[in-house]
Amino acid sequence: MSSVLVVDAANVVGARPDGWWKDRAGAARRLHEQLLTADVPGDELVLVLEGAAKGGVKAGRDAHVRTVHAPKDGDATILAEARRAAEKGRSVTVVTADRALAANVTGAGARVVGPSWLLDRLSAG
Repeated sequence: MSSVLVVDAANVVGARPDGWWKDRAGAARRLHEQLLTADVPGDELVLVLEGAAKGGVKAGRDAHVRTVHAPKDGDATILAEARRAAEKGRSVTVVTADRALAANVTGAGARVVGPSWLLDRLSAG
């Protein structure tokens, strides 16, 4: 079974107090670059960007990373991506610490891991 890792970029970036709030687009670009070379499970990584972060990475596919620009809030887009993948029979993991979002994606058939799970794998790579 193929697998999808859906990344709540705002939540992951926000977990690191590295000044991301001064340059949201730059923080999104750095996360995207790290995901391109990260050793993380998933046949496809979906990076969901919202707000100013969308200026850092264009929407579309880059190798195994697909960047999605949320039209409004990222949570609705993350849920839609997780639901779509689960309905296709794919194994779905969502990276977020947002409790409400975690409950919603779990209800859609996804597994949830926190930002530290991903950040640990990014720093190891």
